Amino acid sequence: MQLLLCTNGSPTTQPALEYGVWLAGLLGVPVTLLGVVENPARRPQVQRLLDETVRRLIAANIPHQRLVLSGRSQLVIPAQAAAGEYLTVVGTLGRPLWLRLFRRRSLRRLLAAIENPVLFVPTARTKLERLVICMGGLGYAEGVVHVGKRLAQAARATVTLLHVVEPTTFDYPVAREAQSQWETLLETDTPQACHLRQALGDLQAAGISARVKVRYGQVRREILREIRKEDYDLIGLGSQYAARGLRRLYTPNVSAEVAEAASRPVLVVRYSHALA
Repeated sequence: MQLLLCTNGSPTTQPALEYGVWLAGLLGVPVTLLGVVENPARRPQVQRLLDETVRRLIAANIPHQRLVLSGRSQLVIPAQAAAGEYLTVVGTLGRPLWLRLFRRRSLRRLLAAIENPVLFVPTARTKLERLVICMGGLGYAEGVVHVGKRLAQAARATVTLLHVVEPTTFDYPVAREAQSQWETLLETDTPQACHLRQALGDLQAAGISARVKVRYGQVRREILREIRKEDYDLIGLGSQYAARGLRRLYTPNVSAEVAEAASRPVLVVRYSHALA
């Protein structure tokens, strides 16, 4: 695994760069530092942030390479992310309001385009003591559990596996059982409970202190309530489909909504995607 640290020269990307350097040191992995020049007039700002980050990487003795490419970040960053087994670390790109409204938020476009894991860092929070992984209930969080396990092992963090039981009008046995027994879901034989127990056992077998929490309600709202209540350092979200299959629970839109509201690092990992 390598980290891909990205900036377009906006000061709002600096927290992601700082977090990326810290995370690379924690994991002991190399870094590709990507500067995207979207406008020739902003090249000095891009170079300044790259220079500052290179100094931090050298001081931390982290192997790295530096790339400067021209174009739109929404195109350049996904193209580079696809060129290797990267965990892409990106922050807010500092778009003006009118441009965000016209093109949608940059984060949503990046999450829809990048198939490798993405770590969105809106603010620097260089500690990892408590990690929450939001489970989709049917094995779709396999990738984020794998990546989250590696992060938790490196940081010696505790992990909470969070599952949200959604209200549904579908009248079939599994849905009825999950809704009627959501407070004791882990004790049932539902597919959701089986995947939660499997993930919990996997984390505990790796020596990680882990637990399961179940909430009932609308997914995005309940995730944000849990985050605010427990003040986690990192939120992990699994996606049901690949980047171009924008469906159901943890689609790029929902992930982006959580990331935009969480004010802390958010890790998004596609279904069955894990980094070595």
